Amino acid sequence: MALEGTMEAQSQGDALIDIAVLDDDPDFRNYMEDFLKDEGKYIVRTFGHPKDLFTAAEQERVPDVVLLDMKMGEFTGDKVLEQLLSRWPNLCVIVVTGYPSLEDMRATFKMKVFDYLPKPFSLAQLRQVLANAIETFGLGKSPQDRLRERLGHKIKMLRVERDWSLKDLAGPTKLSVSQISSIERGAHLPSIESFLAICRAFNKKPSEILSSIDF
Repeated sequence: MALEGTMEAQSQGDALIDIAVLDDDPDFRNYMEDFLKDEGKYIVRTFGHPKDLFTAAEQERVPDVVLLDMKMGEFTGDKVLEQLLSRWPNLCVIVVTGYPSLEDMRATFKMKVFDYLPKPFSLAQLRQVLANAIETFGLGKSPQDRLRERLGHKIKMLRVERDWSLKDLAGPTKLSVSQISSIERGAHLPSIESFLAICRAFNKKPSEILSSIDF
């Protein structure tokens, strides 16, 4: 029985990526909404007030990406950013600002912002930043895809840390080298039995490995 057998089946193809735009300028919000929807691979929600974004994230769904304006009248972007990452530490936040400065850029990156876009920016720049975010965060992929990739990467890192070859891991787990290679590449999920054997080989609890992959 494979681990993926315990997960609900997903529809084929990549999922639409949910982007939230938080900016107090209605013209900019409309511009972003029109452009991103025309791209054909995004769900777009726009907000002019931080409270509305927080409410939507809590009551509807947490967005995949937040495009965050740093200057919103009485609301400062750094405070909103702090609240966002406090509630959702793994959220992809891209700062958008019409008042760029090196000091602000350094401060936001220290807060684990993914990228920083000074206005005005070209649509090509925005496309590239979003493409980088999609690749880095594995956005648009099914839960099965993300689990395969993260679990495979974790198993590979555990093996490399011990300076083991694929053959070294194959011995105690009684799996073939090709099976382990396939698991590490994220091509296949291990069966429950194979996963338990891998955990025993590393002297790790299954919960310990699963919790470490942030899934």
